Amino acid sequence: MMTEPVLTAVEVLKWNETTSASWRKLLAANPEILALACDIAGTSSIAGLLQHIVAVELRYAQRIAGQLETEYAEIPFDSVEAIYGTHDRAMAMYRGVLGGETKWEESIDFVTRRGGKLRVTRRTVLFHACFHSIRHYAQLSTLVRPHGYKTDIPGDYLFMGMQPLASS
Repeated sequence: MMTEPVLTAVEVLKWNETTSASWRKLLAANPEILALACDIAGTSSIAGLLQHIVAVELRYAQRIAGQLETEYAEIPFDSVEAIYGTHDRAMAMYRGVLGGETKWEESIDFVTRRGGKLRVTRRTVLFHACFHSIRHYAQLSTLVRPHGYKTDIPGDYLFMGMQPLASS
């Protein structure tokens, strides 16, 4: 009997956190990047896109946990520290629900900003939130490179746990 390879929620969350940590480091060294123009997800700046990323992380974590969602207007994006403070809050919530008795296949109802009313499982919400962040971080790479910022950020899952081999 063959076993199918499985990517776990813990592994996907680690990928998200690794990617976010790399961006946090780059942005902390170059905070002026926050002011660059951006039109992704209805934003006008990189700071706005980062607010969108961490807002989804936090609001979806709150949905999974059955908590009231933080309003977008309450999610700060005026500094790297503020943006990633929200990210840290969300990741702590995800770790909490992953370590608890969460009913992952239970559907929850909520309203999204663009998609209207939805009913999906907590499992779907978790994976959506993690992949949503990864997708936007990939877009972010293409936005900052033309401005001269080197993004050696290993965003691909391939680089999680990679062990480079010595050259022959």
